[in-house]
Amino acid sequence: MSDAITVPHSILALIFYALWAIALVLMVGGDRVLSVLRGDAKITSFTPGTPHGSDSYWRINRAHMNTVENLPIFAAVVLSGWAIGLENVLFNRLAVIVVCARVVQSVIHILSGSALAINLRFAAYGVQLACIIWMAVMILQTAGVFGG
Repeated sequence: MSDAITVPHSILALIFYALWAIALVLMVGGDRVLSVLRGDAKITSFTPGTPHGSDSYWRINRAHMNTVENLPIFAAVVLSGWAIGLENVLFNRLAVIVVCARVVQSVIHILSGSALAINLRFAAYGVQLACIIWMAVMILQTAGVFGG
């Protein structure tokens, strides 16, 4: 017998979002360790907030920071929806789309800094914002704040 509980897809999406942030920080750490081991950098070479390392390293670093900067917003909305029992198909689907768009944005960010890549990243971010705003509106409507 299994004691597994049913977890809403929005909560699973939040967990995967957090795991993606962890994967990105492991990529940053891995790149740093390799740079130090190869003798390309000293362990003190990684000044926070200042571009350092290769372009690809810095893009991974920024993809991680972008992800972490947006995690609390996504978490606040997902957890608010969960707290009021808003676990419908649309809310859950929007949460999953947010995570997918975040991964797409990060991968594009890591792969290229070209003008096309920047536009595609912005589009992926726009999808995330639209979904999160939609989810927030659903919460407010459920709470009877407006249009409920």
